[in-house]
Amino acid sequence: MVWNPWHGCRKYSEGCRYCYVYRRDGSVGRDASEVTRNKDFHLPIAINRRGDFKIPAGTVVFASMTSDFFLEEADPWREEAWDMIRMRSDLHFMIITKRILRVQDCLPPDWGEGYPHVTILATMENQEEADRRLPALLALPARHKEIICEPLLSPIDFHGKLTEAIEGLTAGGESGNDARPCDFEWILSLRDQCREKGIPFHFKQTGARFIKEGKLYRIPRKDQHTQAKKANL
Repeated sequence: MVWNPWHGCRKYSEGCRYCYVYRRDGSVGRDASEVTRNKDFHLPIAINRRGDFKIPAGTVVFASMTSDFFLEEADPWREEAWDMIRMRSDLHFMIITKRILRVQDCLPPDWGEGYPHVTILATMENQEEADRRLPALLALPARHKEIICEPLLSPIDFHGKLTEAIEGLTAGGESGNDARPCDFEWILSLRDQCREKGIPFHFKQTGARFIKEGKLYRIPRKDQHTQAKKANL
């Protein structure tokens, strides 16, 4: 289940260059840099005709997939979003962000060591961002933390700093006509670093341009996930 309380974002780092939201919005003449509150803002607490929550208990909810939950422009709305998250402790919220450096300043007053039903996932697309963002993720008080290396744009060496606080790492290439290549060796290196620390690893997708054993392959969108799955990583 996806919950987009607001839509639109500002490009933040190299992984945003060919953002899929910008591509999709551009195809219908919409400016993805304009941040607006969505009509489905209250989806987590929306009620159906029977008086039940529209999102049933036990559902995993991915928040802000067409924006960033910690975007500065969303600061006026976030407190109310946290209120709904707190209320729906019977769901599990997955919050993916590039702005891990400002998360600490955007947490609700009763956050403590983290809500048990919220996972914070920090994206790290290259070595520069991994060096910058991993310390912030590790220092963040949160019950559940994961890493997303997607789109993976370079090899990443975590220098042995991954810890058991990281519950999973997902990696994948970049999609779209302008996608930059992803090398299978980079994927294997991340897998090995996770294996060394006992961290679950998931190779999600190859991306549109995938290098294996020095050869560049162009992978159609429909095959990017299935090809990654065949690697059995």
